Amino acid sequence: MSSEILQQGAEAKIILSNDFIIKDRIKKSYRIKELDDKIRKQRTKAEAKLLEKASRIINAPKPFFTPDFYQIKMPFIQGKKLSENLDSFSLEKQKEICMEIGEEIAKLHKEDIIHGDLTTSNMILVENREAKTYFVDFGLGFQSRKIEDKAVDLHLLKQALEARHFKNWKILFEEIVKGYGNYEESNRVLERLKAVEKRGRYKH
Repeated sequence: MSSEILQQGAEAKIILSNDFIIKDRIKKSYRIKELDDKIRKQRTKAEAKLLEKASRIINAPKPFFTPDFYQIKMPFIQGKKLSENLDSFSLEKQKEICMEIGEEIAKLHKEDIIHGDLTTSNMILVENREAKTYFVDFGLGFQSRKIEDKAVDLHLLKQALEARHFKNWKILFEEIVKGYGNYEESNRVLERLKAVEKRGRYKH
């Protein structure tokens, strides 16, 4: 059985094992062992539950059962990381992809799922007969009905586009907003987004 570590962050290791991805939550030596075990178990369970729900609504990897309390096992999504590839497409294709991203976020928000880390690094483009964008890494995600939380979700994505895809970021975010318009509360969320941005501007 071949396995390799694809990524290691502060919270978890991402391991590719055959055709599966295993997200393994790292022990924190600065925490009391019992507390650390409890926190890791709770966070892993919460993320798996959110991912399971999201995978029924949008393109997201559906987790498999695993007896390990600190791991999430899911299919390996064979595709292109959007953060590294979006800029290489024609503007027309970039706009199509972003319109679809907006539609997918609308579906999540309609079900009160907040991704918590909406960046193109957490999106994988799969090009088969039709291109589809898969959302991954719900580690910072949670359930919420609050308009504020949904606005912050969009705010993070807007910032990520500006930082990573600065050449066309305004056009691309407009497409995301168009796709997001499918959500009946979209106007309220976009209004709140303006307030969130103002707060950010006056924080300094």
